[in-house]
Amino acid sequence: MGSFSIWHWLLVLVVILILFGAGKLPKVAGDLASGIKNFRKGMKEEPEETKDAAKDAGVIQQQAAPQSGQAGTTTTAGATSDKPAQH
Repeated sequence: MGSFSIWHWLLVLVVILILFGAGKLPKVAGDLASGIKNFRKGMKEEPEETKDAAKDAGVIQQQAAPQSGQAGTTTTAGATSDKPAQH
């Protein structure tokens, strides 16, 4: 009762053939395969985008951080400016 036998799987296959027909099965299988392929491709691309975003954030932080020896005042946003702050 806990596992399926070969007869259970054959019955499932027959029901699928009745519902979809023999002609539509290759198209359905192809669509499923392309969906899986696109999902895997998306999963591989995600870490690259994350790395690029982290790299960009590091560059922005370096640009925003005041460098030693540079004249100017620091604004409330943390960026340096050659103009004195107006209050």
